[in-house]
Amino acid sequence: MPRAIAFLGDCLLQKKQVVGASSLLQDPSRAQFPDWAYLPYINDVNFANALIQIIAQKNVTEIYTANPVVWGILKKQLPKIASHVHLLGEAPADEMLASYRSSKSIAEMLWSQRDFLAMDDPAQSRMRAEEFTALVRHADAIPGMCDHQKLLALSEIFRMAPPGDIVEIGSWWGKSAFILMFLARRYLIGKLLCVDPWSDAHLVQDDQLVDDASAEISAEEAHQVFIANLLPYSIGSSGNINFLRMPSVDGAAFYRENAKVNTRPFGETQYAGKISVLHIDGNHALAAVKEDTEAWAGLVVASGWIVFDDYKWAYGDGPKVVADAFVQKNIKKIACAFFTGGALFVQLSEGVEYQ
Repeated sequence: MPRAIAFLGDCLLQKKQVVGASSLLQDPSRAQFPDWAYLPYINDVNFANALIQIIAQKNVTEIYTANPVVWGILKKQLPKIASHVHLLGEAPADEMLASYRSSKSIAEMLWSQRDFLAMDDPAQSRMRAEEFTALVRHADAIPGMCDHQKLLALSEIFRMAPPGDIVEIGSWWGKSAFILMFLARRYLIGKLLCVDPWSDAHLVQDDQLVDDASAEISAEEAHQVFIANLLPYSIGSSGNINFLRMPSVDGAAFYRENAKVNTRPFGETQYAGKISVLHIDGNHALAAVKEDTEAWAGLVVASGWIVFDDYKWAYGDGPKVVADAFVQKNIKKIACAFFTGGALFVQLSEGVEYQ
């Protein structure tokens, strides 16, 4: 079982001696284990004696199983046949459901805060609590950094967003891209375009700590992870998502000239050419955030939103400096602005000229 193989990997990292055991004569996982033993099936009358022999021969002190039936039987039998042997972990069903239960608990907590944004603008009805739980659950399964409070805020602004494209600058592994796609489809706003070069050279953000950490991560692998995370949700969605693998400024030029994007993973997507929600989360260096904003902000329509991610960022103030300058310059064209979940949310009352 996949969880057993993951457990094996943890043990080997900790330099623990591990004996794999199976009731299959030709178990395909056998080659991965440093030691191996055959056991009859758990419902075989010879199972208990065979297990006792292996425990003695291999000096077994702990047993792990990802199989809920086997775990339940061992929980009852081990104290009788080998009281010194410890059965590891919680019940497998509880372990398998732990991440779901955690996401459900978080979703319920957030749902209780859903009235935080009071606006006069017409808004679509909120999604059902079950839909919100599903959004949190699937977003939590994708690696990346997107604050839960930010997720809640996004779910609120999409109810008030006008028709148009959803554009994300900087998508990396696809966590926030999934959230944006989910909400865009739920509220029938428009299609999602992700713009990211997925290039090691574009990871430099003028902070040594961040740059050192980025050097350990493969941008090419991140692109493949992005595709794997988003592709299952795009199948049968009539071209509701696609990407431009290029720097943000180049992507803006492409988008202005040709609102049709065609890639091998996602096929062809025809965009509206006007933006409802712009999520700026690319390179956080001051010059890069400024370029992203200047290239894209002018395409956001009236009542549309710009989200400056990491407005408060521990490793620099590029997003904050640019966002503050944008708000100051366009203060008479801003209907609403608020900060939550690490991001500054800005709604425009009318379009801006920002290029």
